[in-house]
Amino acid sequence: MTEHRKIPVPGAAKSPSENSSSLFERASGAFGLDPFKAPPVPRKLDDPPLKHARLRQQPVAPAVEPAQSVASAPAPAPTPEPAPTPIAVLPSEVTLSGESGSVRLAGTRHPIDRDHLRDQGMIVPEGAVTALIEEFRIVKRQILSAARERGTAKSRRVLICSPHPGEGKTFCATNLAIAMAAERDSEVLLVDADFAKPSILSTLGLPKGPGLMDCLADPELKPENLVLGTDIPGLWVLPAGNQTAYDSEYLSSARTAEVMDRLTIGAPNRIVIFDSPPALSASPAAELAKHVGQAVLVARADSSGQSALEDAVHLLSACSDIKLLLNATNFSPSGRKFGSYYGYGG
Repeated sequence: MTEHRKIPVPGAAKSPSENSSSLFERASGAFGLDPFKAPPVPRKLDDPPLKHARLRQQPVAPAVEPAQSVASAPAPAPTPEPAPTPIAVLPSEVTLSGESGSVRLAGTRHPIDRDHLRDQGMIVPEGAVTALIEEFRIVKRQILSAARERGTAKSRRVLICSPHPGEGKTFCATNLAIAMAAERDSEVLLVDADFAKPSILSTLGLPKGPGLMDCLADPELKPENLVLGTDIPGLWVLPAGNQTAYDSEYLSSARTAEVMDRLTIGAPNRIVIFDSPPALSASPAAELAKHVGQAVLVARADSSGQSALEDAVHLLSACSDIKLLLNATNFSPSGRKFGSYYGYGG
C-alpha cells in the first residue's frame, strides 16, 4: 500500500529548501487560491442614485421690455377663462324673498253685506271687539307665527277641514280669513275648495263664477283672473268653480302644484286659506293636504268623536303640521272668558 505522504503534490518544489513552506501556501501555489484578505475600503463611497426623482423647474417670468412708443402694436387680448359649470340644487320647498315674481291679485271688488255676516254669527269687519274676534285672533297668531318662522310658500297655505259635515269648517275658515285680513301688512285669499257643496260665496254674499276647478281643468286659465275682490281690505276670494265628475283626479295632477305655486310663490305677505270638504266624506281633502304647510282640523265639541278625529288626522298626514280647533264650546279649561274683560257677555 502506497503511503500518502509519498504521493507527489502537483507543482511542489523538489528541493528541500522549498519544502519549508506551509501546507496552505503550497496549496495556494498549486491550486491558485487567493490569500484570505478583506478587500480595500475606498475613502469615499459614491452617492446612490435617486429613485423616482424629478427635476422641478420654477416658472421663469418673461422679461419686461421697456415701452418703445405709444403707437406700438396693441397687445393680444387675453384668452377668456371658461365659465364655471353651474351646480343644480333641488330644494324640498321653494323660498323666495320680497315680491319678486309674485302674482298680483286685482279682481273686481264686490261689497260684503255686514248685516248678513252679523245674522250668521260671523265676525263683522270694522265692528266692535267681541269674544269671537279674540278667539280667532289667537288662532291666526299661531298660524302666522308658523308661516313666518318657516318662510316658505307652502307654509303660507292653510287647509281648514273637519271629519264630518256640520262641524263648522266653513264658519271657521271664513272668520279666520276676515281676522287675518285685518293685519296691516298681509293679504288673505280665501279659496272655496269644497267642490261638491261650495258655500263661501253664499256666506259672503258674492256672485257665482268660475273658480279653482275650472283653472285645474283648463291649463289656459290663470287663477288670478278668477279671483273676486271684496270691500274688506286685504280679503280676496277664489270660488270653487264648476263641479265635475273628476274633482279628485284633477287635484292629484301636476296642474294643482302649478296653481298653488302661482298663488303663493313670491308673495310672502299672502296667506291662502282653503275651505275643503270633510276629510271622512270626500277625497279632495287628502289631496289638498299634500299642497299645504298647515292644516286646521275643526272638531265640534258636542258631536266630534275621538275615532273620527284620529281617522281624519291619518287622512291628512301628508301635511306635517296639523292643528286642532275646538268649535261650538262654552267651556274653557283655563277659566278664561274674554267677555268679562271687554264688558260683553261671553
